[in-house]
Amino acid sequence: MFSWFKKKDKTPPPPSSPEILGLRLGGAFELDSLKLRLIEPQLIIEGAAETQLIKAVGEVHLDHQTRLLRFYTDDDGFIQVLIHGSSEADISEVKLYYFYESRPIDTETQWKKILDHDIVQPFWTLEEHRFEKVWDNIKPVAMTEKTWFQDGTISETDQFVMVYDRDCGEGQMESLLIAGEEKFIEQRPERCLAISTGFDLSSTDFKLIG
Repeated sequence: MFSWFKKKDKTPPPPSSPEILGLRLGGAFELDSLKLRLIEPQLIIEGAAETQLIKAVGEVHLDHQTRLLRFYTDDDGFIQVLIHGSSEADISEVKLYYFYESRPIDTETQWKKILDHDIVQPFWTLEEHRFEKVWDNIKPVAMTEKTWFQDGTISETDQFVMVYDRDCGEGQMESLLIAGEEKFIEQRPERCLAISTGFDLSSTDFKLIG
């Protein structure tokens, strides 16, 4: 009869999303406007916003100590941080990518062809620019990304990836990220080929504002 006095079992809170370099879910940063004006004419991207809000955070474990952290923004892009350890001293690369195109994949035959033949090629051409293959593998790199959203939901997406680079001149490089993405919703796969282009960021190229 006194059961209402019993302590209720508390559900542990969901794990918090990763943070690094001050970048966090719900945060904001500002890009260096002078750098943007100087490099945009050499790149495929156009009209990058100086101020960007972080709407989602993704994490990929590549091996027992190497991770990719991705901070997705309201400007159709994401900052990607490659880290080989647990501290900021272990960061080896920071890039800002922008989504170029997402092509839906409707059939199993299309999906198999993309994985077996389309993602990994000696080079990719985009807007008449030639991007050279970066990695030596002949099959896409398989990875799973866990993503935290501002509304508290968490999802997982399987990705099959290859990276390409091109020299834009004057010391500027541009990267091309090709990813076959697969997510299961109610046991049904949703698939697409995601194409993104990006460039390197240094610690002085952006500042936190939230």
